[in-house]
Amino acid sequence: MSNFVAPEVKKFVAWDYVVFAALFLVCASIGVFFAVKERKKKTSKEFLVGGKQMTCGPIAFSLTSSFMSAVTVLGTPSEVYRYGASFVLFFLSYALVIIFTAELFLPVFYRSGITSTYEYLELRFNKIVRLAATLIYILQTILYTGIVVYAPSLALNQVTGFDLWGSVVATGIVCTFYCTLGGLKAVVWTDAFQMTVMVAGFMTVLIRGTTLNGGTTKVWEDAYEGSRLNIFDFDADPLRRHTFWTIVIGGTFTWLGLYGVNQSTIQRCISCKSEKHAKLALYLNLLGLWTVLVCAVFCGLVMYSHYKSCDPWTADFISAPDQLMPYFVMDIFSSMPGVPGLFVACAFSGTLSTVAASINALATVTFEDLVKKGFPNLSEKMSTWISKGLCILYGVLCTSMAAAASLLGGVVQASLSIHGMCGGPMLGLFTLGIVFPCANWKGAIGGLLAGITLAFWAGTGSFIYPAPPAKSIPLQLSTLNCTLANSTEALTTAAPTAAPDRPSLADTWYSLSYLYFSAIGCLGCAITGLLISFVTGPSKGEDIPPVLIKPVCNLFCFWSERLKAFLWCGVQHDSQQVDFEKNLPKVIANKTGADDTFKKSINKENKRQFPGYNPEENSYTNMSRESRL
Repeated sequence: MSNFVAPEVKKFVAWDYVVFAALFLVCASIGVFFAVKERKKKTSKEFLVGGKQMTCGPIAFSLTSSFMSAVTVLGTPSEVYRYGASFVLFFLSYALVIIFTAELFLPVFYRSGITSTYEYLELRFNKIVRLAATLIYILQTILYTGIVVYAPSLALNQVTGFDLWGSVVATGIVCTFYCTLGGLKAVVWTDAFQMTVMVAGFMTVLIRGTTLNGGTTKVWEDAYEGSRLNIFDFDADPLRRHTFWTIVIGGTFTWLGLYGVNQSTIQRCISCKSEKHAKLALYLNLLGLWTVLVCAVFCGLVMYSHYKSCDPWTADFISAPDQLMPYFVMDIFSSMPGVPGLFVACAFSGTLSTVAASINALATVTFEDLVKKGFPNLSEKMSTWISKGLCILYGVLCTSMAAAASLLGGVVQASLSIHGMCGGPMLGLFTLGIVFPCANWKGAIGGLLAGITLAFWAGTGSFIYPAPPAKSIPLQLSTLNCTLANSTEALTTAAPTAAPDRPSLADTWYSLSYLYFSAIGCLGCAITGLLISFVTGPSKGEDIPPVLIKPVCNLFCFWSERLKAFLWCGVQHDSQQVDFEKNLPKVIANKTGADDTFKKSINKENKRQFPGYNPEENSYTNMSRESRL
């Protein structure tokens, strides 16, 4: 029981419900709009990847919205409030992730003409690798999506009085509804709308909170005095929870596993009408990621300024740190009906977009990797109906998973760690295929198993034996000015004591920063895969279509054609070479007996006829996979 008298914080009123319900109504309306507009030309490909005619703008909004879930809206301000603003260093991680995704992974996926990223694994290795990766992805995504639905519902229920299971079921129904009716186009345009709502919610909180706490300068001074602005910590200790290195290096691996090879991301990118639009969408999305990150970090600093002398978590006014943000909103907007509804809409916008993206991606992966393999001769009409049926099935499964998530503790931290532990080995697997031509299918399977084993070993150990407080270093929170319920003295937070019986690995391997789980899985997979490939006999480069390999060595060996050819490991990049850096195809003519004039005419003719090349945009457009390989 709390030793302090909790201040009265109002619950939702009618206007809040009106604003919140309006969000759900708009989202459902978008699904109906696209269902009616394009009902006569719906094929399964139109439904799952928007007919591959999307432009960069809505895709950029959609990508940002999908990955800025309620975990970001609720979790990041709380993280900054408790640990300081070092979280802002993720802006470097995001930049590196987008560059690697746009320049390394996207060109290969886009030009190979795939619909599911796991199609690539079959083209590069075999069906066994594809099936293993598909099943891991499906299980991981269902579990994660259940947590994403449950976490904000729990936090908002305990603070705003919003019904827990009502919000869980409503989220599942609305996402399933507009996914099933409108397909990817509905998901993308709804995400764009939800991104706008999310930023509007953050800005409203920032403006009101800053005004109540004496302006930007006062907020900044309070944050400085509370040690919240110690951002650059260059300690190389991998056991420290957040330092410059854990965020920039570990954060890059974690987000690259989520972004670079994730079906949800790649499905949106390959739905663009050209590779140029797909890359532009990723770079525009980076601006969105930075915007949301900065808003969330500043919200955390404003929240600290407001509660610097009476922390509601330490005083037991709330039961979990993730409830800090909704508690803060209900506190500062108590006299402004409807505005708390906007923030709840902001939080649920993140959840809706993440859940919708997951349902659409799960339906795509299952249809492409499982259904079409078992029933290759399905008609287009039947394929579309099966795709819609899969959306409904996964909508029900993800919503049901929220009930299982209610049995877990620390759902927000668990969700990020699960993504790191599963996404890292997946990143390693795709890196093996795209960067290393010598890797074979045995190495891919062995590497995937090794990566998952290492990542889950470290991750599970960290859940059972949490790192000592000296490594996580939560900053001090005060209850000095809270109203005492009795004569008990005011308290300040005390670091929790470590569990008494800890194995020898508990303070080393199990205490690694959670941001390194993905790096462990990725490197474990890549290194083990290469070793097994060399032991069992590396793949012959001559048998691998050049479009499936990204010749990274060209960047480092530009001075030597002989060295580049050696590092290609036999892959015939010089027969129909793609200049990835300039997005221009170059077909190298036969050197024997050909003069310069002949070479120029051949090169000019082939540039015009190269499969998928669009001379008007100097880029590649979507084509069937068969024409590329």
